[in-house]
Amino acid sequence: MSKVNLYLATGFEEVEALTVVDILRRANIDLDMVSVTGEKVVVGSHGIAVTADCLFEEASECDAIILPGGMPGTTNLKNHAGLTALIKEFDEKKKLLCAICAAPTVYGELGLLVGKKATCYPGKEAGLLGALPVREPVAVDDNFITSRGVGTAIEFGLAITARLKDQKTADQIAYAIVHTEQNR
Repeated sequence: MSKVNLYLATGFEEVEALTVVDILRRANIDLDMVSVTGEKVVVGSHGIAVTADCLFEEASECDAIILPGGMPGTTNLKNHAGLTALIKEFDEKKKLLCAICAAPTVYGELGLLVGKKATCYPGKEAGLLGALPVREPVAVDDNFITSRGVGTAIEFGLAITARLKDQKTADQIAYAIVHTEQNR
């Protein structure tokens, strides 16, 4: 079974974070929301307070990292030395690294997306240093899954589910949440 940590910093985009948490937990994927702020309660970019499961220093080992976007959340994630060191370690081990909205720029600015397809919030492409930018809702390349923003958060969560579980589970969740043409 896969273990996933989704990292929260002050100013994170609430919909991007919580949509993914919801979808992965529906898939019975073990996921912790991890605060990098030193406090369990983290306030998002729209003033919504979310209680993380644990602090960065308490987080257990995981198989995948997810970064929600939002501002200044993305900047705050980039500035957390412990998180950026962990991300580099994950890339060296080819462990799964996921990010949405502005957050793929964290990976890009660390030089991890060179030669890889990646997507992000429109206008943030300059931060995808060396990547092959695409305008798809979700880009999957090697150990990276990236997505564009709030409007693609469901697809992002489903792509992570398909990678960590299987496509059948992702399809079942898409149907259950009325995200497929068959049940709209």
